[in-house]
Amino acid sequence: MSQEAGHGHYYVPAPSTYPMTGAIALLFMGFGAAFSINRVPIGYGLLAIGFAILFYMCFVWFRTVARESESGKFSAQVGQSFRWGMTWFIFSEVMFFAAFFGALYYMRIYSVPWLSDLEHKMLWPDFTGDWPTAGPGISEKFMPMGPWGLPAINTLILLTSGVTVTWAHWALKLNKRGQLKLGLFLTFALGFLFVGLQAYEYGHAYSDLNLKLTTGAYGASFYMLTGFHGFHVTLGSIMLLVIWFRVMAGHFTPENHFGFEGVAWYWHFVDVVWLGLFIFVYWLV
Repeated sequence: MSQEAGHGHYYVPAPSTYPMTGAIALLFMGFGAAFSINRVPIGYGLLAIGFAILFYMCFVWFRTVARESESGKFSAQVGQSFRWGMTWFIFSEVMFFAAFFGALYYMRIYSVPWLSDLEHKMLWPDFTGDWPTAGPGISEKFMPMGPWGLPAINTLILLTSGVTVTWAHWALKLNKRGQLKLGLFLTFALGFLFVGLQAYEYGHAYSDLNLKLTTGAYGASFYMLTGFHGFHVTLGSIMLLVIWFRVMAGHFTPENHFGFEGVAWYWHFVDVVWLGLFIFVYWLV
């Protein structure tokens, strides 16, 4: 049933235990992370239990929503609610990354030059304020990560994945299932390839460039921005993989496919954020 066919109703699901299950998973993960950081052996077991419960919750909850959608319970109004929900979620993600980009801008334009002016020469006489820098009082040497090489390759990979997911979207609208399956497969494969190359880049930065989280202002901002983006790419790739499994199971029609569309929105957001990272973190050093 299409969304338009059920316009006269608004489906409200029965009370669910899934939020409570998620809260229990987060409880185990919170205690597990705290114990693990303090090197208490039980922490790793608690983390594993928390992740297992969270995975179970996501699997059964997403399966329930998919079945509700495929059974025709969602009307056009429900679809509109989903779209608004995804829109506000992506907006919150934009603000999340805007905060980190703002911190990077503040460091480069205001705080680093301010700490190197004449008023502060008595405290740090050898600090010049040139970017990239670890900041005053940190003598450990490091090399910044250049834009060409792996970062440029990863940029090409993500831009290509944006093309393949758009190709898959148009194939879905035209009911070309073969192109849809191939386009989705290429998209999440490119996403996982990006994550793998970024992990390799981190190993190179840590061992060859001495670039670490402890390397002051530049190291912290580099890993916070690229690390959180890599986490988002990982989540986006997993979501695309789930959508691909649903496509293989025959889900989605040209008229009713917001599950696919919402993930595509998220993926395009990830692409745009990476372009900002490539320019301001890698290129304009």
